[in-house]
Amino acid sequence: MPAFFIKTYGCQMNERDSEQVATQLRQRGYTAANSEAEADVVLLNTCSVRDMAEQKAIAKMQNLQGRKRKNPGLVIGFMGCMAQSRGGELATLIPKVDMVVGTQKYHKVADYIDQLFARQNPDMDSLRQPIVDTAEEAGSQNTIKDHALTTSQVTAFVSIMQGCNMHCTFCIVPSTRGAERSRPINEIVAEVRSLVTKGVKEVTLLGQIVNQYGRHEFPAVDGKTPFTQLLYALEEIDGLERIRFTSPHPIGYKKDLIQAFRELKKLCEHIHLPLQSGSDRILKAMHRTYTADKYRRLVDEIRAASPGIAITTDIIVGFPGETEEDYQATRKLVEDVRFDNAFIFRYSERRNTPAADYPDKVAEEIKDARNKDLLGVIDVIAEQNATDLMGKTVEILVEGPSKTKASRLMGRTRTNKLVIFEGDNRHRGQILPVKIIDNTAFTFYGDPVIHL
Repeated sequence: MPAFFIKTYGCQMNERDSEQVATQLRQRGYTAANSEAEADVVLLNTCSVRDMAEQKAIAKMQNLQGRKRKNPGLVIGFMGCMAQSRGGELATLIPKVDMVVGTQKYHKVADYIDQLFARQNPDMDSLRQPIVDTAEEAGSQNTIKDHALTTSQVTAFVSIMQGCNMHCTFCIVPSTRGAERSRPINEIVAEVRSLVTKGVKEVTLLGQIVNQYGRHEFPAVDGKTPFTQLLYALEEIDGLERIRFTSPHPIGYKKDLIQAFRELKKLCEHIHLPLQSGSDRILKAMHRTYTADKYRRLVDEIRAASPGIAITTDIIVGFPGETEEDYQATRKLVEDVRFDNAFIFRYSERRNTPAADYPDKVAEEIKDARNKDLLGVIDVIAEQNATDLMGKTVEILVEGPSKTKASRLMGRTRTNKLVIFEGDNRHRGQILPVKIIDNTAFTFYGDPVIHL
């Protein structure tokens, strides 16, 4: 059977979608190639959040098109958000592409590849038309549920919903992922139970606005929103040690979710809390539906419920109309909140978003300067936070060998800090106490406090 290779751009949702496609291809008898050079099928799972991600995917496909001229039997295709956004335009831009499949049709990819091989004939190449499918499909949120676990994997992503209804003015996701659609709680619980029987100890729940899960489909029960109901249900699964989730929205942190951080032992002390800007004027232009003061008060409430919780964030610099005063408000909020880490992005204009038509564009050199300055602020705070962690004993879930040195183990704290330490691979999947003895940037080094 042919071999396939999937290159994934973008977020954890895309990683999870690629895993689903890979699983279905394996079920058809296709084999996974170690590299694109060894593959008969090369698929690019694309991202549209920033222009750079799109340009990288297009450049990669143009390179593959060159290979396809020499090897007409090679099947190449786009999947994901850029495929959804640009559709047949990509087949025109890259004439040799075989397939363009959107975000609600991942479950069709294996069928389409079968079709492409069935009709493949190099002598009739001009008659082969690309498959383009970006149509909406009811129930597509329920199709991302299969996992391609390795025998030693102890963490897993679980997709619980698709789509977004927030319509932030800078964001293309509502048009690439569609409206919010959520899976039933019992199906998610069953999926996690199955993962646990295969050795998984930690799950990360995925959704575009994950803490808005189920708000349109399922009722509140005993004062708990559907997302919080799901967390409490997962808490009861024997053998599951840790629960995480991403990516949320500040308005989704209702009182019941904050209370869950007080009550649920498996819910890890780490949240990703996108800020985007510390300026009320820019937040309003972004349609973020909160103010800087409300964001600060939310952080205080969360930290009161879970002392020591780690908070990471997303920030955009250079949004249209952002003045130096607006930027300084963002900088001040970052210094006040003292995030554990931040993903800082220069504003990237996205097609068919309101902000693309906003006046007062910020010059690229100003975006670059603000980006570098804010990264410097985050680095200083991270180093100070790292100093506070030195000498302390933390709980590590051992995930396996370090990616940079196979003779060492790696794992994460409950606050999502990456820790490297000496140990034996037989401890994979175990939770061990480790004393932090050193750090570089955002990586920590530890010494096990038990004999390994």
